[in-house]
Amino acid sequence: MKKENFPKLRMISAMWSLVEYPSAKKEWSLERKVKAIKEAGFDGLATIPTPELKKLADKYGLIINGALYSAKAEEFGKLLKQNADNGGHYINVQLADEDTLTPEALKLTLRLMKEAEAIGCEPSVEIHRDTCTETPEKTYALADGYRKATGKYLPMTLDYSHISVVKHLHPGNYAEKLLVQPQLIQRAQLVHLRPFNGHHCQIPVTDGKGNLTPEIKEWLPFAEALFRVWRQGNQAGRELYVCPEMGPIAGGYNLHSLPNSWEEAIVLKGLIEKAWKASALPEKKTKKKS
Repeated sequence: MKKENFPKLRMISAMWSLVEYPSAKKEWSLERKVKAIKEAGFDGLATIPTPELKKLADKYGLIINGALYSAKAEEFGKLLKQNADNGGHYINVQLADEDTLTPEALKLTLRLMKEAEAIGCEPSVEIHRDTCTETPEKTYALADGYRKATGKYLPMTLDYSHISVVKHLHPGNYAEKLLVQPQLIQRAQLVHLRPFNGHHCQIPVTDGKGNLTPEIKEWLPFAEALFRVWRQGNQAGRELYVCPEMGPIAGGYNLHSLPNSWEEAIVLKGLIEKAWKASALPEKKTKKKS
């Protein structure tokens, strides 16, 4: 295999990590945020794109991963086109609501993909609470239905933080319980790698003094395991867009007593890059004690 055919990791910053940064009263301008993303070494950013944002992303040489939130099929065309027209080729979709049943969710998904094909963009349905994929059962039922209807694997944005909380998981079984459908993982183009445990969909990366938390150390093997499963597919020449997604205080993901979401995201980016590199190497076997 030629070197240029290796799969590539693209690190994508969540724009909302910079909400009210450095403070609500002195929040940075949009351009200062985009410039900071570039200076932090990210390849791109993720949000609902606008003409202003596209202009700034082009100026700083950044990729845009788009976003769409809707439960109405009649809105899909307009929202997909808004993304595509403003640089968002790959689009993260939070689809429908927590009480949307799978048959209706499948109809919406098929309509979404049909509209996207006509426009020429590529949406991925996110695993997320308060949507039609809020539990693993609903997520995999939708994916199975899509597979039966189209013969293809459903493009999904992998965000396991949500269903880890739903299933009250323990650090020792993250990979065992979550990485259960390799074909879906290998099909994925977008990954939201927010660190989590079984009680919190977002855990702190550092203690605010430069030290990694015990919780992030427990989570990191999961990130490497996820990448290993993804690499087992035929990924030559593909790019995987990974967002070290740390939500801000605004919205409730972060807490006032914890380090700010933007600076945490920068640290997390480096940890994820290390996990990606480690996943390309032979897996180390731990010796069993006699």
